[in-house]
Amino acid sequence: MPTKIPNLLVNGGNGIAVGMATNIPTHNLNEVIDGCCAYIDNPDITVEELMQYIPAPDFPTGAYIYGLQGVKDAYETGKGRVVMRAKAEIESDDQHDKIVVTEIPYGVNKQQLIEYIADLVKEGKLEGISNVNDETGRQGMRIVVDVKRDANANIILNKLFKMTALQSSFSVNCIALVNGRPRLLSLQECVKYFVEHRHDVTIRRTKFELNKAKERAHILEGLIIACDNIDEVVHIIRASQTPAEAQTNLEKRFELDELQSKAIVDMRLSQLTGLRMDQLHAEYDELMQTIKNLQEILDNPERCKEVMKEELQEVKEKYGDVRRTEIIPDEHEFNAEDFYPNDPVVITISHLGYIKRTPLADFKEQARGGVGSKGARTRDKDFTEFIYPATMHQTMLFFTKKGRCFWMKCYDIPEGDKTSKGRAIQNMLALDPDDSVNAFLRIKGLDDEEFLDSHYVVFATKCGLVKKTSLRHYSRPRTNGVIAININEGDEVVNVRLTNGHNELIIANRNGRACRFNEEAVRTMGRVSTGVRGMRLDEDGDDA
Repeated sequence: MPTKIPNLLVNGGNGIAVGMATNIPTHNLNEVIDGCCAYIDNPDITVEELMQYIPAPDFPTGAYIYGLQGVKDAYETGKGRVVMRAKAEIESDDQHDKIVVTEIPYGVNKQQLIEYIADLVKEGKLEGISNVNDETGRQGMRIVVDVKRDANANIILNKLFKMTALQSSFSVNCIALVNGRPRLLSLQECVKYFVEHRHDVTIRRTKFELNKAKERAHILEGLIIACDNIDEVVHIIRASQTPAEAQTNLEKRFELDELQSKAIVDMRLSQLTGLRMDQLHAEYDELMQTIKNLQEILDNPERCKEVMKEELQEVKEKYGDVRRTEIIPDEHEFNAEDFYPNDPVVITISHLGYIKRTPLADFKEQARGGVGSKGARTRDKDFTEFIYPATMHQTMLFFTKKGRCFWMKCYDIPEGDKTSKGRAIQNMLALDPDDSVNAFLRIKGLDDEEFLDSHYVVFATKCGLVKKTSLRHYSRPRTNGVIAININEGDEVVNVRLTNGHNELIIANRNGRACRFNEEAVRTMGRVSTGVRGMRLDEDGDDA
């Protein structure tokens, strides 16, 4: 069919034939047209270059495409697996957290999804959820998952992605008929065959229109001759006995053919007016210009390409819309630091574990005698306990009382102004319900080999133990954290410090006794070791 757009890509398609199946995702009209125009300009364009215009499929249900490796495989080979994720956010209030889903992957039934989540909760396969509600209305889709007070919303959301259709995949199998035979097509081939088809349609249409224009111009030439010699034409027609004889006489007198003579004989008297005669001349001049343009399209390949691109752009302007499915790169596929400037920030952590980052520019220098400005707003019975100057590309290490270590880049810490309360660390890390963060380190960079080898992490525990471990052992972040120190029963991490291997250390207990020593006196141990005695505690139950 002489379609103006590549429907195979824009609308997608799926079906099963005899021993053959196809499954093609939908795409954004604007992006596909831009890709076709790019191919018209450069037929040697590669799939990678074409992906700058058509980065990924675009599904009508929105949501996210998670990672581009599967998309790239599909575009290069015709087969691939596109991972789709629902658009979900965690909303916090004073009572509990909520997971709010506003867009779901393409092809997922909303009602079946809600019922499946409820079944997982009932069967005990998914814990930490108290209720699932469908609050969809005029404002759009809204599925609300209520998280229990003692559960971590981030962990629950990750489990939902893993166990339900909130994360699903689209298996691309781009098989289409090419010259009557099924073929597995890459993105470049899909665009190529459409452009070739469009070129064929344009040429055939132009030839048809050119023939029609030439036929009409030929008749107009005869009518103009008749109008210029109207008296003689009328005399010939009146002198003839039949219309056929009149046609023959006109053909002999003015050297016309049968079509022209018939048009003259059939001409109405109203066409003999001056206005109609002027219209005939104007129509003839316009037709000659049209014939010239059509002939140029046939003779000049570049002009033909321009026509194809103009027609594509007309469709884009009339029907094009913005992309609905957002693309979020897999964390293993890109360097996130390329997207964030390394600006200075201030990391603020409260006593109850609420964290935020604030641009350093928000804290203005004051002259002598200044009364200061409010630097933070906290909840009742809470106060700001830690403040760390940092930059966006630096890393924060979080150590829990049970001896685990977690990582977070500064740009991943929620941003807030000076008066915001921040977000609970408990909801950002995969912590156990009975665990909490009580020590923090700010690291310039985990990719500096010299820095990793020259610095150490020193732990102090409640029972007076100390342990020194090379910073290199904490340079490989994991989502679920790692064991930072082996903690004995009844003990817990009290504090953690970053040292350069030559620092003086002081450990003090609750009763006011202190012990000072050079860290070289403590041998370097492995990451999962327990440590050595730093000081002997008093027998009255005091701790370090």
